Amino acid sequence: MDQANLLGVILVVILAMGFNYTNGFHDSANAIATSVSTRALTPRIALVMAAAANLFGAFAGTKVAATVGKGIITAPQGTSGLVICAGALIGAIAWNLLTWWFGLPSSSSHALIGGLGGAALAAGATVKWQGIIDKVIIPMVLSPIVGLILGYLVMTAILWIFRRQMPAKVGRGFRYAQTVSAAAMAFGHGMQDAAKTAGVVVLALTVGGFHGDSSHVPLWVLVMSAVVISAGTYSGGWRIMRTLGRRIIHLDPPQGFAAEITAASILFVATAMQAPISTTHAITSAIMGVGATRSVKAVRWSVAKNIVGAWVFTFPGAGLAAAAAYAAIHLFV
Repeated sequence: MDQANLLGVILVVILAMGFNYTNGFHDSANAIATSVSTRALTPRIALVMAAAANLFGAFAGTKVAATVGKGIITAPQGTSGLVICAGALIGAIAWNLLTWWFGLPSSSSHALIGGLGGAALAAGATVKWQGIIDKVIIPMVLSPIVGLILGYLVMTAILWIFRRQMPAKVGRGFRYAQTVSAAAMAFGHGMQDAAKTAGVVVLALTVGGFHGDSSHVPLWVLVMSAVVISAGTYSGGWRIMRTLGRRIIHLDPPQGFAAEITAASILFVATAMQAPISTTHAITSAIMGVGATRSVKAVRWSVAKNIVGAWVFTFPGAGLAAAAAYAAIHLFV
C-alpha cells in the first residue's frame, strides 16, 4: 500500500466533506426558503425536515455520482490525480464561501464541476468536453428555462383550479401542502448534491489505487456524504435564504408550493437522466416563473440579474480558483 497515496486520499476525502458541508448550508435555502418565507414552516423545523430528506435523497443519486466521478475529467493515477481532486475541491469551496458571503444563490454543483475542469486543465489532464456539454452545459441551459415555463404553468393551473375558493382557506391548505413539496425539494437536493461529492471521493479512491470500479459508489462513501451534507443543511444558509425567500418576489403559500413542486420535478427527471444539474437554478427559475403569473413587474428582475451573473461566472470563477490551488499544491508535492 502506497503511504503517500493513502495520505493523499485521506486529505481529499476531508476536503470533499468540507465542500459537502458548505454545499449543505449554501443550498439549504433551495429546499426551505419558500416554505419559511410563506410561514408554512418555522426555520428550525424546516431545517430538520430538509436535513432528513437530504439524508435519504443521497442514496437515490448514485447515477449522478457516476457521471461526476468518471464523466467530467480523466485524472492520471497517483499523486498527480489526487492533487487535481484537491485543487478542484479547494476552488469549489472558495467559490461557495464567496457567493454565500454576498447572499448569491449560485450553483455548488457547477462550482465543483468547474473546479474539476480548472484543476485538470492546469495539470494538463484530459477534460471530457463532450461529456460536459451533454451532461452539464445542455441541462444547465435547459433547466432554468424549463423551471421558468413550468413554474408559470403550474401556478396558472393552481389559480384556475382554485379560482372560486376563498383565498384564506386556499392559503391554509397550501401551507400544509408545502411541507410535502419542501420535503420533495430537499430529497431532490440530496439526490443531486450529496451524490456529486460522493463522485469526487470515488474519483480520488480510483486514482489513488484503492478502488477498481469508478462507476460503483461504496456504501460508506454515500453514508458519509449524506450525513455531512445533512449537517451542513441543518446549519442553514440564512443570507441566501433571504434572497430566495424575499428579495426575488414576496411569495404566498400557493406560489411557494408551485415553485417547490416544479423544482423538485426537474431534479427528479434530471437525476433519472444522470444529469448533474443545479438545484439553485431549478428553484430560482421556478420562483421567477411563479412570480410572473402575478405580473412581470412583480419579479425583482434586478435581483434576478445579479443571480444570473453569479451563475455565468461560476464555471470560470471556480475553475480559476481550482487551477490556482492546484498550482500552489503542486509546488510542494
